[in-house]
Amino acid sequence: MHDPDSLEIFLAAPPGLEDMLAAEAREKGFDVLATLPGGVTCRGGWAEVWRANLELRGAGRVLARIGRFMAFHLAQLDKRARKFDWGAVLRPDVPLRVEVTCRKSKIYHAGAATQRIETALREEFGATLSPEAEIVLKVRIDDNNVLISVDTSGAPLHRRGHKEAVGKAPMRENLAALFLRRCGFDGCETVVDPMCGSGTFVIEAAEIAAGLQPGRSRRFAFEQLAPFDADAWAAMRAPRLPHERGVRFYGHDRDTGAIRSSQANAERAGVAGLTCFTAQPISALTPPEGPREGPNGGCGGLVIVNPPYGGRIGNKNLLYALYGTLGQVLSARFAGWRVGLVTSEPGLAKATGLRFTDRDPPVAFGGLKVGLYRTGRL
Repeated sequence: MHDPDSLEIFLAAPPGLEDMLAAEAREKGFDVLATLPGGVTCRGGWAEVWRANLELRGAGRVLARIGRFMAFHLAQLDKRARKFDWGAVLRPDVPLRVEVTCRKSKIYHAGAATQRIETALREEFGATLSPEAEIVLKVRIDDNNVLISVDTSGAPLHRRGHKEAVGKAPMRENLAALFLRRCGFDGCETVVDPMCGSGTFVIEAAEIAAGLQPGRSRRFAFEQLAPFDADAWAAMRAPRLPHERGVRFYGHDRDTGAIRSSQANAERAGVAGLTCFTAQPISALTPPEGPREGPNGGCGGLVIVNPPYGGRIGNKNLLYALYGTLGQVLSARFAGWRVGLVTSEPGLAKATGLRFTDRDPPVAFGGLKVGLYRTGRL
């Protein structure tokens, strides 16, 4: 059974970016235990679970591990599920659903295991079960060890709650935040996105600079769990005065509809005053005026861009010229800046002619594997 003051908390991360999420969690004061494929584990009480949902930009969701036991057959699973203290975490009046996965265990049939746990919940706890429930109990049976977690986030955390308009192939906010971090962005330098779509990179960078909590505009599943304390939560998410760092964030796109969407999204996020969106083609791209102090001193800033790629939009053979133009414009006009380029196609990255010093392992995004290609200062 779980200790409410010392839970194991699992922060789900996009595979390949676990280290970036671990670094963010440490920076935010979380007690990080380990980094493993697909996420980061840390330790803390329920207040830390709420804070992780509210403050961590890179997490996809937050699971609270609420108990574990061994079970070698279904009768044993049934017996132990009936004795489990569900009331310490769940409320019988709030519907829930159960998801079971089995791996390398004597209990190998996930459907049968789900049925036993659901029956125990209904008969011993009076739970209401619904396939549409927001509260999800995740049960993993691995090597006969039954690990019980509750998804405390509800909707995925990349849904910040203030972005209504999205483009054709939107960059997820948590992925954008981790890519910005990987590029060395710390909130103190100008960021330019030459193909901004619905503005995700620009808005995320502006929020980081302003010190805004990513989860400030939405609700979470944990608000319907038994340990939830509404007063403590209200104090935790009380509005903060944004930091004023004197930097601005710029998005451009040739699609005027995308620019209108970006402006509306920035307005809802409360960062319209820090952002500037302009409809223009790549050929018109120039560095913004004003201070551009980088994280290590000197002039310049960060250009970060998620251009179209063949597997995502259209025919990639038509895109080589676009990438070539992008590379030429950046090389000619952005001396002293760093570049981060997201694409699924190494050939398209190469077509820019930019000298990439780093290419990270591919990350799953939208059914594709995308890589972040980074340069030093141009």
